Amino acid sequence: MNILITGASRGLGDAFARELGKPNDTLWLVSRNSPPSLSLEDGVKRHWIKADLSSAGIHAKIAEGVSDLDVLIHNAGIWEGGAFSSGYHFEKVTEAETRAVLELNLIAPILLTQALLPKLKTSSNPKIILIGSINGVENAAMPEVAYSASKFGLRGVAHALREHLRDQKIGVTIINPGSIAWSGNLEREDLIPPNDIVRLTRSVIETSRRTVIKEIDLPAMFDSQV
Repeated sequence: MNILITGASRGLGDAFARELGKPNDTLWLVSRNSPPSLSLEDGVKRHWIKADLSSAGIHAKIAEGVSDLDVLIHNAGIWEGGAFSSGYHFEKVTEAETRAVLELNLIAPILLTQALLPKLKTSSNPKIILIGSINGVENAAMPEVAYSASKFGLRGVAHALREHLRDQKIGVTIINPGSIAWSGNLEREDLIPPNDIVRLTRSVIETSRRTVIKEIDLPAMFDSQV
């Protein structure tokens, strides 16, 4: 299986890069910084594509560097300064921050999907998986404006793509996680272990071409506002 993962150098993307592949699978890891998973020796073939997804024309260059492709995972994402903390103030968010969030979180997945569709169409069981957020669902009660707008928009991308690609039997799924644990706080019981999302994503990938999983909301147990 051939899988492309964006944002593969840290956080959830690093977890995907480490744990999603099986021996003899090929993972195309897209990130600005070198993914730590490249040092693993587990039978998975990992190739780093150094790229800033916000750069003009980069999506076609990524597609040129990829051979066969079965699964495209849009994971890369950023947010405004102070987001998810008491330090977030909408009035202090700069225009540059807002544009950067929307460019990477929303526009880049659209353009990269366009560039990689010819590769996906040759797969026997193609999947497109977008990593959204609980911020992008109704009644989330989250104040981060640009980030929430980008994740609401990403859901729209997923639903429209699904209809556009239905006749070609390309499954499109969006997964909306809540609060995720990172390397420094994996033991916190109020946060989702990245492995849970990896396992869920693997289940989506392994469904047949006759099935489509449209959308999965995955809040942490204590994300009570959702």
